Amino acid sequence: MPYWYALYTKPNAEARVARALHERGIEVFLPMVRKHRHHRWQAGPLFPCYLFTQVDLEQVGYSAVVWTPGLRRIVAFGDKPAVVPEEAIEMIRRRLAEIEGQGGLPAHDFKPGDEVHFKEGPLQGLCAIFEGPMGPAERVRVLIEFLGQVNRAEVPLAVLERAPSVEGKRQRPRRTRGRGRRIAVSGQA
Repeated sequence: MPYWYALYTKPNAEARVARALHERGIEVFLPMVRKHRHHRWQAGPLFPCYLFTQVDLEQVGYSAVVWTPGLRRIVAFGDKPAVVPEEAIEMIRRRLAEIEGQGGLPAHDFKPGDEVHFKEGPLQGLCAIFEGPMGPAERVRVLIEFLGQVNRAEVPLAVLERAPSVEGKRQRPRRTRGRGRRIAVSGQA
């Protein structure tokens, strides 16, 4: 009986693996989504390095799938390939339809280390440091200084905006070259 399995590929090899399996008559599901990158829209995999296949491994043969060029392995727990429930595949298909209905994944031009501002919600007005996206989702990770501690938080991208730049804000000068080697400044020993 055919089941759905998750396949782990080499970087940027998802389409090549999908094409090779499809040519052998094996059903493949490669969730693709439009992303805004470098001021233009381009399609890319929703889950980089992953795709799904529906196959009867006993009938087709485990090695017929595993030896596909560009494939690293079938996702497994122990020695047994992990079966992906049909409901999970349907949920991914529904979520893809929602994302496409919104015009693709939300775009941002934040880089790790950028200062961001909460524009709405319970943290409105607070500043944070952008740490990075959490994958192909609408949530990102930020660092917030709160009560004297730096805390990591996962927040929706929609509540963030670039922090307003403050004119005259002076960045502290570097004092070392790394590994404790001090930078000699005139008038300083």
